[in-house]
Amino acid sequence: MTGTAGRGGGDARGTHRAARGDAPDTHWAPGDHILWRYRDHAPGLKGPVHIARPVTVVQDTEDLLAVWMAPGTECVKPVLADGTAVHDEPLATRYTAPRTTVRSRWFGAGVLKLARPGEPWSVWLFWEHGWEFKSWYVNLEEPRTRWAGGVDSVDHFLDISVYPDRSWKWRDEDEFAQAQRAGLMASAEARRVQAAGRAAVNVIKAWGSPFSDGWEGWRPDPTWDVPVLPEDWDRTPAHMTS
Repeated sequence: MTGTAGRGGGDARGTHRAARGDAPDTHWAPGDHILWRYRDHAPGLKGPVHIARPVTVVQDTEDLLAVWMAPGTECVKPVLADGTAVHDEPLATRYTAPRTTVRSRWFGAGVLKLARPGEPWSVWLFWEHGWEFKSWYVNLEEPRTRWAGGVDSVDHFLDISVYPDRSWKWRDEDEFAQAQRAGLMASAEARRVQAAGRAAVNVIKAWGSPFSDGWEGWRPDPTWDVPVLPEDWDRTPAHMTS
């Protein structure tokens, strides 16, 4: 996977088509800016948005949505009500302590996110500064729901790290267990998440897509600018579609 256009080809037109309110079943073009968001746990994807990340579309087809989150992107993230970082709170009260959201810059190297429609996880690629590939990260989550300005999901706490030597390990098993104890995830939902995790592991063991697709050699178009976090990042879409 070389070059700057990615598998989808096209140019970095930066048309910002998503911001113009096109129907959510319309495919975005390479270079378009959209929001990749996560909501709090609530039935029917109705929880408030607590993570919002402006990203640039790399590819959007019937089979795959690929987006790039550039270094320095202004995002929204959750913090405790007093401003403390969520992961600094003891695990026992991490999901019950009052929270709010803050704007914050993504200071690490950029992240490429890959998601197949209807699949209960997305795969993120991480590099060190200087484009030394670090790892894939399987983020178990609700299948993304599309709307005119981007995609929304709910994080399922449990994750998997995958390394260039094809080794892998579970991540955040303690948070997954605590979320259940805190009542954020019923036992039936937890079983579905675990089943999704096992399915993802089977893909890893078989070295299937996207791990075998060469995305670690992809590079962003150097003409792309960093998307701006809109003031209405938490807006409720008129309608959404999977």
